[in-house]
Amino acid sequence: MAIMFYKETSLKDTAIGKIPNDWNVVRLGDDDVAKITMGQSPPSSTYNKEKNGLPFLQGKMEFGEIYPSTSVYCSEPIKIAESNDVLFSVRAPVGDVNLSPCRLCIGRGLAAIRFNGKVTNHLFCFYYFQKIKKRLEALGKGSTFKAINKDDLENSLVSLPSLSEQQAIVEVLGVVDLAVAKTGEVIAKTERLKKGLMQELLTKGIGHREYKQTPIGRTPKTWQVMKLEEALDQCQYGLSVPSTEGGEYPIVRMDELVDGYVSSEITKSVDLDEKTFRAFKLEKGDILFNRTNSYELVGRTAIFQLEGDYVFASYLIRLRPKLDMFDPHFLTLYLIFSQDRLRQLATRAVHQANINATNLQTIAVPVPPLEEQQKIASILQAMDTKLELEKKEKAKLERIKRGLMDLLLTGKIRMKED
Repeated sequence: MAIMFYKETSLKDTAIGKIPNDWNVVRLGDDDVAKITMGQSPPSSTYNKEKNGLPFLQGKMEFGEIYPSTSVYCSEPIKIAESNDVLFSVRAPVGDVNLSPCRLCIGRGLAAIRFNGKVTNHLFCFYYFQKIKKRLEALGKGSTFKAINKDDLENSLVSLPSLSEQQAIVEVLGVVDLAVAKTGEVIAKTERLKKGLMQELLTKGIGHREYKQTPIGRTPKTWQVMKLEEALDQCQYGLSVPSTEGGEYPIVRMDELVDGYVSSEITKSVDLDEKTFRAFKLEKGDILFNRTNSYELVGRTAIFQLEGDYVFASYLIRLRPKLDMFDPHFLTLYLIFSQDRLRQLATRAVHQANINATNLQTIAVPVPPLEEQQKIASILQAMDTKLELEKKEKAKLERIKRGLMDLLLTGKIRMKED
């Protein structure tokens, strides 16, 4: 049996907007719609990682990601979610949704919504809650953090088509979700492969049989090892000037160091005199190092490859390698690979860590023959290209899903069997 899509022309006004005439608006807490269980956190002494009891979820789920996972268990659960309950975050943040994969213990950050299968398809409601997230967020109250109580959740209004139409909508969105998930699996597999290749190529090189011990561990016998400062023509802090959205020169900041490359989506700019611009102008092959950030993010590194006139901000350090000694891509990859070791150079303060240029330049780096550096960089860049294509594909599928949700979950586009 084929499915036909058609544009709905017969709509009615309701308290939650226009919906098809044959759809109903219902109260979430009505007995024939759903039962809501608000979470309650058990004593911390009942938590464990030995799988003693039920898996425990407190809140802060990945928005819209089907089936959360947890490594924490609770031996004495107080409030329980059953398999396929819709999990709803009721505090800090409000409105994230997920599906319970099995019997779970839920803490006070979550509510479990168990839908009446005679009236509602739980997956339809899972998608519908994603669609109305902003409306649900607005129900949150509180100054320190937002929270929604059970009464407000029960009084929330939702629109429902017939059960058969709900199921048809779920099938369409489920196909896109499956494609998104499969693309995500390819991305994760490629990232694991790249990580393994980095470990192999950046420590063992290509085609070597003889190795030696060095300050950075075992390396091929023909590789040199030197301090970073010996391999650089320049090591420079960035600009500390006010940024705007309409300045003459785009300014690269730490958020624009993405997956080893400087993103083309630069949001801020600056006005500079010619002398200052020339002193801080980025050239292709410059390496930018994030010197100040949270401990987890300090040391983020990216190579600049963009066309045009760009400068860089103060929390970044520009590294310009000696091109007769280093391939910039190779050095970028090695610094990314060495991020855990680099963090050991950081001085830590409240919520921040810092690696200054002097300490950074003391790090020892391998110097393979230039031709071998280029081969290694080429192999790993091919992995980056594949990752970029897969991530673009996933983003495209997610846009398609959002568009379909907007059309199908509001009844703007209807489905019928032909």
